[in-house]
Amino acid sequence: MSRVLVLGAGVSGLAAAGLARRRGASVTIYTEGEPERALEHGFPVAAGGWDAVLLNGIDVVITSPGFPERSLPIVEALEWGIPVWSEIEFAWRHLDVPVAAVTGTNGKTTVTEAASAMLEASGVDAPATGNIGSPLSDHVDRGHDAVVVEVSSFQLRFCETFHPAAAAITNVAVDHLDWHGSEHSYRSSKARIFMNQSPEDLLVYDADDEGATRLVATARSELFPVSGHHLPPGGGGVDGDHLVVGELAISMGDLRSNDPTHLVDIAAASALALRMGATGAGVTKAAQDYSPGKHRRSVVGRWRGVTWIDDSKATNPHAALASIRAVGPVLLIAGGLAKGMDVTPIAEEPNVRHLLGIGEAGPVLARAAGDRGIDTGTLTRAVQMAADLAEPGDTVLLAPGCASFDQFDSYSERGDSFSEMVKEIMEEAGSG
Repeated sequence: MSRVLVLGAGVSGLAAAGLARRRGASVTIYTEGEPERALEHGFPVAAGGWDAVLLNGIDVVITSPGFPERSLPIVEALEWGIPVWSEIEFAWRHLDVPVAAVTGTNGKTTVTEAASAMLEASGVDAPATGNIGSPLSDHVDRGHDAVVVEVSSFQLRFCETFHPAAAAITNVAVDHLDWHGSEHSYRSSKARIFMNQSPEDLLVYDADDEGATRLVATARSELFPVSGHHLPPGGGGVDGDHLVVGELAISMGDLRSNDPTHLVDIAAASALALRMGATGAGVTKAAQDYSPGKHRRSVVGRWRGVTWIDDSKATNPHAALASIRAVGPVLLIAGGLAKGMDVTPIAEEPNVRHLLGIGEAGPVLARAAGDRGIDTGTLTRAVQMAADLAEPGDTVLLAPGCASFDQFDSYSERGDSFSEMVKEIMEEAGSG
């Protein structure tokens, strides 16, 4: 590995480039955007349109999620017989500590953060990294006891030797078809998390999720099912008023949320942490202290008998449907960038009393909802209309089922905007 081409000058690309340089490699970065950040770090940079001449003499290509698997740089690198690795794969090859890894369509950030917190509360230095926080490459040679890595399907797609001692698949539903090109490619990428596992390695999965259950059927790993509704045989989950994982029982009355989605995530995190060396006391304390992140079924407020809930983190149909079913009959605000997915099941859900469509997918959702659907165009208009339509006892739910990038920079900005709009409207109307 004497000459490396890194695709992308974002956070993960720069981290991989930095690690490669520390290992003595000659590094060039290719970016379709502005080259300033890479130049500031002292790397040779090629910017603008792609030219295959950049592959001359290259030993390995390290790619970033910004390059879909069918993008020209990746396709031509593979045609030339040059290995293509994700930043996760590259960093893994230089790590000398155990790894716990988490993937899934939804919930992976919660499981990663909670598992790391459980290990840290047990005196184990095991930071959360990967798709959240700092890239895995930044944690090489840091002297950690272990690391907990959130890995996306983009990152797993170009993993070859990545081998977590413990892994979790939160759920698997169709997502990111615009990047992967097909449902088969997406699911195959997810399966790479356990591709190199043996029967001595742990694989945790949501027993109530059909996609995850079907995917792990091919694994050689030690399987550990979890549930937020019941206690699966040989696994972890709800048993009476306790969340039980192995020999550990945590009173659900001491947890910050008893939402089944939160419970299954905590059960998965507990299983991972215990396998990686956490203590029962550390797991219990972290589980009790952990709160679901912002924009995850967060109650914005209740005014005049109407409850307003922000679940802007529901960026795909699977997450939106789970939210709708957990909340009950709703006035639903949904839409945005569909990423090639079929969003119509959201509109067909019986719990949706009115659907207010926003963004690019708004017209499709409104049509699919029939008489219940209205294409409002913008989030501002949707909030205003929801305020007019809502009656005492109603719930107004923002669960877009789509990415935010057609109208917002992130799901967080979308959720913050929703909360601010709701509060402004209620203040103007006079809360009560």
